[in-house]
Amino acid sequence: LFLLSLTGYFTKYDCSSADINPIGGISKTDLKSFLLFCVEHFHLPALRGILAAPPTAELEPLTDGQVSQTDEADMGMTYSELSVIGRLRKISKCGPFSMFCKLIHTWKDVLSPTEVAQKVKQFFRMYSMNRHKMTTVTPSYHAESYSPDDNRFDLRPFLYNTRWTWQFRCIDKQV
Repeated sequence: LFLLSLTGYFTKYDCSSADINPIGGISKTDLKSFLLFCVEHFHLPALRGILAAPPTAELEPLTDGQVSQTDEADMGMTYSELSVIGRLRKISKCGPFSMFCKLIHTWKDVLSPTEVAQKVKQFFRMYSMNRHKMTTVTPSYHAESYSPDDNRFDLRPFLYNTRWTWQFRCIDKQV
């Protein structure tokens, strides 16, 4: 749930219901690095299948025995991109415009300003629409100072105007 909770990409009272979520405060990137470490140092080759599997909420049936829905396609961004965006939102306290301004420099070799704008707007739309879910997220273990788990440390409101009219207009002018 680590990065998924930022965008609300989880079912309220489903995967989010438990007494404690032991890996909820761990980023997908860090979790994959840990699994790779375990494969190499503890000779656990079975974990390679987990590492190779595309992240999916498994809400749609398989197509010809293959996953037809992936988290990254549904969210419109990769977990790597979402990790950067999450840190900018939580640690740097960036809103849409300041995040866009930082990311056009960070991702200038990978994405056009228009593509960066699309990702920032998509993130803030999902963040706004699903922020209410953060009030019910299962408590997680925190291994680092950053976590999207807002239950104890984040006092921002959980109801937002999903249009971000002024901020998105500023982004469009910059693009």
